[in-house]
Amino acid sequence: MAKFRLNRRAVLRGAGGIAIGLPWLEVMGTPKANAQAQTTGPKRFLAVYTPGGTIVNNGSGVNKWRPTGTETAPVLSPILQPLQGTMDKKKLLVVDGLDMYSKLGEQHQAGIIAWLTGTAQLNAPANGGLPGTTSFASGPSIDQVLATKISSGQKRFPSLQMAVRWGTGKAQGLLSPISCANFEDNLKASPIAPWVDPVQIFKDLFGKPVGAGTDLRRKSILDTALEEYNALLPKLGTTDRATLQQHVDKLRELELSLSAIAQGSPSCKTPTQVDTTGYNPTAGKCDARCDPNAANVGGNVDPKTDEMIPQVGKYLMDLMVMGLACDLSAVGTFQWTDTEAKHTFPWLASKFPPIDNDMGQVHHHHFFQHDGGFRPLHLEIIYNWYSEMHEYLLQAMDGIVMGADGHTLLDETLVFFGSEISQPDNHDWHDMPFLLAGGPGVIRGGRWVHYTDKTDKKNSHNNLLVAILNLFGDDRKTFGTAEFNTGALTNLV
Repeated sequence: MAKFRLNRRAVLRGAGGIAIGLPWLEVMGTPKANAQAQTTGPKRFLAVYTPGGTIVNNGSGVNKWRPTGTETAPVLSPILQPLQGTMDKKKLLVVDGLDMYSKLGEQHQAGIIAWLTGTAQLNAPANGGLPGTTSFASGPSIDQVLATKISSGQKRFPSLQMAVRWGTGKAQGLLSPISCANFEDNLKASPIAPWVDPVQIFKDLFGKPVGAGTDLRRKSILDTALEEYNALLPKLGTTDRATLQQHVDKLRELELSLSAIAQGSPSCKTPTQVDTTGYNPTAGKCDARCDPNAANVGGNVDPKTDEMIPQVGKYLMDLMVMGLACDLSAVGTFQWTDTEAKHTFPWLASKFPPIDNDMGQVHHHHFFQHDGGFRPLHLEIIYNWYSEMHEYLLQAMDGIVMGADGHTLLDETLVFFGSEISQPDNHDWHDMPFLLAGGPGVIRGGRWVHYTDKTDKKNSHNNLLVAILNLFGDDRKTFGTAEFNTGALTNLV
C-alpha cells in the first residue's frame, strides 16, 4: 500500500469553501529549505488621505512641515505638533525626503493614483482637465493587495473605504481619477468608490448586533473544518497527531474569542450612533439636470454640510476604528475629501487672516492652494487641523485594548498617512509628507527619518510601498512601476 502523503499546500475547506491552512506535518515530507519562522508584524492596515500636500516651502524657503532636532529626539513642527502625544508614546514615525516618481499624469489625479499604487495614470488628461473613463491606475493599490492577503474570505468585508465631503469639484460626486485612491487587486485594477453616507455606513457595519452574522458564520466554518481534521487524524503518525491537535486547540481558542466578541467584549462594541441630519453626503453629485462633462471650477457649495465636516469626520473615524476592532475587516482607507477639496472651513474661519474682509470663510481649500494664489498662512491652519484629526484617530485606536497584556488596536495596525502632492502651489512631488503609525511590533516609532540619498531613485516612494507589503509578510521586491523600485525602504523597524 502506498504511504499516505499530503501536499505542503494542502488546505481544508470549511463552510462556504473557506480555506484553512494546515501546519507542516511529517506526512508532507521534508520541510522546505527556505522556510522561515514567523515574526511579529501588523495585523491590520489603514491608509489615511488628506488633500493638497503640506507646506514644504512657505515662499521664503521655510519648510513648515518638517520636524527639527534629531532622528530619535524630533521636535515636531507647528503643523505636526498635535501629534506629539503619539510621538511621545513612540508610535509615530515621520517619513521625510521621499519623492513620488510614479506621479505621472494630471497634477492632482496622478498623485492620488500613485499614492497607493506606485503607478502612472493611464490616458491622463491635460493638467486641470477632466479625465476620461479610462484615466485610472495601471495597477492595484497596496490596500487591496493586502486585503487579498489578510482580509478577503476571512472577514465580513475585504476592506473598508470611507470618505468625508467627497466629490467637491469637477468630479461632481462621481467616481473619478480626481477622487479615487483604491484599485482592485486584479488585472484591470478596477477603481473602487468609497462609502460616503454616515447613516448607511453605520447600518452596513453595525445594523445588527456586533458579532451576529459574520462571527457565527466563521464559527460554522470552523465546525465544518474540524470535521475534516477529525477524519484526517487516523491517517497520521503520533508526532503529526500531536501537531495537528495543537492546531485544533488554536482553532478552538479562536472560536471562543469569536463567541466573546459576539457577546460584546470590551474591545468590540456597537458605536454610539450620531445624528448627522443636515449633512449631505452627496453634495455636489451630478444629477439628471447637470452636465457631467462640464468643469466645475467653483466647487459645490453646501454651507451646512461643510460646517458638519469635523463632526461627521470624527464619527466616521469612530466607525472605522470599531470596524477594525470588531474584526469586520483588516484593511481600511479613510479620505478627507477628494483631490480638489473645494469645500470651505467654517470652523476655522475665525483663525484665518482676512481676505477682502471676509475672514476666508467663503473660500475653499483649493483657493488657498493656488486658485486664489498660494496662501501659506491659511494652509498652515488647515494642515494643523488635519494633524488634530490624525491624533484623534490614533488615540481612539490606542484606547482599544486588544489583549490581556494590554496591547492596543494601534499596536496591531500599520497606519499610513499621505497626500497626492507635496507642495500645493506648484504641485510638486518631492519630499512627500508621509507619516506611519503603529506599535513596537509594527514600526520603530518616536522618530523622524529623513531620507537624503536620491541616487538611482533610492528615495522613491515605491520603495516605501514595498516595505509596507514586506511588513505583512509579502516578500516581493518591487511594486508598481518597476523603474521606480530599488528595493524595500529601510529604517522603518
